[in-house]
Amino acid sequence: MTAPTNERTPVRAYAVWLTALAAYVVAVFHRASLGVAGVEAQQRFDAGASAVSLFLVLQLAVYAGLQVPVGVALDRFGSRRLIVAGGVTMAAGQLVLALATDVPTAIAARVLVGAGDAMTFISVLRVVGFWFPGRTVPLVTQLTGILGQVGQIVAAYPLVALLHSAGWRSTFLGAAAAGVLVVVLVLATLRDTPPGTQLAPAAGLADVRRSLALTWREPGTRIGLYTHLVTQFSGTVFALLWGYPFLVVGQGLSPVTAASLLTLLVVVGMGVGPLLGRLCGRWPLRRSVLVFSILVLTAGTWTVVLLWPGRAPLWLLVVLVVVLGTNGPGSMIGFDFARTWNPAERQGSASGVVNVGGFVASLLTILAVGAVLDALTPGASTAYDLDAFRAAFAVQYLFWAVGLVGVVKHRRALRARLARDGVVLAPLYVAVSARLRGGSAYR
Repeated sequence: MTAPTNERTPVRAYAVWLTALAAYVVAVFHRASLGVAGVEAQQRFDAGASAVSLFLVLQLAVYAGLQVPVGVALDRFGSRRLIVAGGVTMAAGQLVLALATDVPTAIAARVLVGAGDAMTFISVLRVVGFWFPGRTVPLVTQLTGILGQVGQIVAAYPLVALLHSAGWRSTFLGAAAAGVLVVVLVLATLRDTPPGTQLAPAAGLADVRRSLALTWREPGTRIGLYTHLVTQFSGTVFALLWGYPFLVVGQGLSPVTAASLLTLLVVVGMGVGPLLGRLCGRWPLRRSVLVFSILVLTAGTWTVVLLWPGRAPLWLLVVLVVVLGTNGPGSMIGFDFARTWNPAERQGSASGVVNVGGFVASLLTILAVGAVLDALTPGASTAYDLDAFRAAFAVQYLFWAVGLVGVVKHRRALRARLARDGVVLAPLYVAVSARLRGGSAYR
């Protein structure tokens, strides 16, 4: 069991969640802090754009690579210790970045930030799973992902203003101090589980290996991984790196318009997330329908944009951004799959496995898009043409195909298991009609 049996959420659960959420907001702030200071970073380290982009790639690689080890550690040591360790590591990374004067030191600093960031999000999800009733968990999970983006807003506006007024060193020393403050808050107020929760004793190394193998063999974990992969990477790649140059250089929009569209992407995600959370809580055996819907909308809209003769009209680019805004909330469904199909003692490792999917796909897509752009426009630096962007973004179809096959395969395995337990899912239109009449949504 991963949540209180009482369907009423205790007030203390919200206090604990808000503390964990504060830690995640600061983690997102640390994650985004260098991206908004890219120009200043090039000047400070006398580095080109490719070197600065390497900071992001390595940070994402460390984040993705640590998800499974962190998940195993989370099951063993609990959320509080992992969030504290992550906060201290990110604060150390920001301190090193504040003092750095060369590229290798700055890279080491971002590796520390990526490592600390890797410990935070799945630890917060574990807190949600233990403190909230089962039907509430999908909604609170979505709210966690949405409200965490406040950290990105803080990085985009107050941090940039401070950078211009106080300089590099003072700004990143302040970022490190913010990290230390949230660590103190977590130590003072966060508790892993509600009072009286019984957990299995810490496992030995052999038991950890066995548990991780069981986690991976669980179809619910694997459909979660492929769900996270197929729904997340396109929006992440667009928002983190290639969306802005595509809109400005490829589509000819002004920087102000492009920035407004990227802001719209975040706003749409904040609106869609609670809706998806409520739908998952109300229709827990129909979550894959939401996944397929997001995939079809995303791939279909990209197809129209990439095949449009000449530059796409603004209204079509707005539609693209709105659809990409569903990607982040859609990826959270992957964690809900893992939560409902794994026991409490494997929640951390299951979430870690799921989180690998989207970030590995995002990392590979970022690299692939850059490689195609460079191959088609050698020596052009940032002067890529629209046809080069079209070819580069076409690499997304490979990852959509991989994700779709994975979701379909493990969806069948889960439905076969339900059938063995006597649960037969009716066609969706029948289930909806039955639910509206107050009947069974299954048979």
